[in-house]
Amino acid sequence: MALPKLAVFKLASCDGCQLTLLDCEDELLALTGAVEIAHFPEASSTMAPGPYDLTLVEGSVTTPEDAERIHAIRADSRHLVTIGACATAGGIQALRNFADVDEYRRTVYAHPEYISTLATSTPVSAYVDVDFELRGCPVDRRQLIEVITAFLAGRKPDVPDHSVCFECKQRGTVCVTVAHGTPCLGPVTHAGCGALCPAYQRGCFGCFGPSGSVNLHALIPLLRRDGLDEDAVVRYLHTFNAASFDEELSK
Repeated sequence: MALPKLAVFKLASCDGCQLTLLDCEDELLALTGAVEIAHFPEASSTMAPGPYDLTLVEGSVTTPEDAERIHAIRADSRHLVTIGACATAGGIQALRNFADVDEYRRTVYAHPEYISTLATSTPVSAYVDVDFELRGCPVDRRQLIEVITAFLAGRKPDVPDHSVCFECKQRGTVCVTVAHGTPCLGPVTHAGCGALCPAYQRGCFGCFGPSGSVNLHALIPLLRRDGLDEDAVVRYLHTFNAASFDEELSK
């Protein structure tokens, strides 16, 4: 019996989420015995054609070529899962969505006429249907293995959509906002990091994007109370998941 085919593709990204998969080490060795890694340029020169049973896509759609390419990837995939802030929310490069991309192009490149890019950076789901979105910058290795295992087993991934505050409670971390007046996005950010920043007395920066239940309009007055002016609040939200948090603000 043929093993299910796994493929990993990259769009506009830093490769961090693919490296998370490679860093799984022991789990990855077990995985290679259960699937055929048919397409994963970061790990192997093997480039087997589709169709693929499970495809992981890292990166946002930022060029006309990738806008076409993602349709071909979707057509070749039984299940398509996007991994990371870029693929699920447009990534930090989505900051272009709030500015003039032509001005950026003229400023950054000596010959901007050679640069082909879209005016916006968007998640993969803006172009094709996605079976699951795994958030994070980068994704959490435990959640990544859970998602891969779940799809190969034909079940729904067990990835809760509660906030980072829940993880702070789980590990017994004192709330940095309550105890120290530190601005923190934990109440509105998707869990998955293990509340890493609050565990080291830092406020959450929103790496995993909006959680399943978000009330930014209630949080923003607390951020201002803790010392952030209006511009600082915008900068705080316009990082890894700028487009997603901006969408929540518009509700």
